[in-house]
Amino acid sequence: MIFATGNEGKMREIRMILGDLGVPVVSMKEAGTAADIEENGTSFEENAIIKARTIMEKTGEITMADDSGLEIDALDGEPGIYSARYMGEDTSYDIKNQNLIDRLDGVPEEKRTARFVCAIACAFPDGRILTSRGTMEGLIAHEIRGENGFGYDPIFYLPEQGCTSAEISPEKKNELSHRGKALREMKKQLAGCLEK
Repeated sequence: MIFATGNEGKMREIRMILGDLGVPVVSMKEAGTAADIEENGTSFEENAIIKARTIMEKTGEITMADDSGLEIDALDGEPGIYSARYMGEDTSYDIKNQNLIDRLDGVPEEKRTARFVCAIACAFPDGRILTSRGTMEGLIAHEIRGENGFGYDPIFYLPEQGCTSAEISPEKKNELSHRGKALREMKKQLAGCLEK
């Protein structure tokens, strides 16, 4: 089974959760495939389906893909489905994160609400598509903090944990994260499909 990503941080999370599915999960690189996929959907689910279907059609293998991002309520849901492309794909996350903190300057704590959203799609060669979604609620921090995680993790503050999602252990993050929730939901659906 292929997971359509080249992100090693993401593959670590995926393997931790799907490791006991009974089917090896490999990245596109490990599968020896690559594709420049235009994510032109209007939702996280549509983009995940586009990616999964493209790689499945190219390889003939069951393929999963995710689309995830950060929605900040005070910024009308930005960066949303454009999270990876926000301020340009080659812009470092240190710059993106600082920009978002700056844009929220003066916004009171209770209005700094945000969530990470992850949609996962699984495309089968017989045309079936499964989807799942997970979210993780939090606040946008006032400063960049933490070395664990990647992307927007260092500015995503989890009030119950008292720290950002870049300051918690990978195990704890998998338990709480949007991707972890979406992967566990997908795992349940897949377990049913793979038994048939």
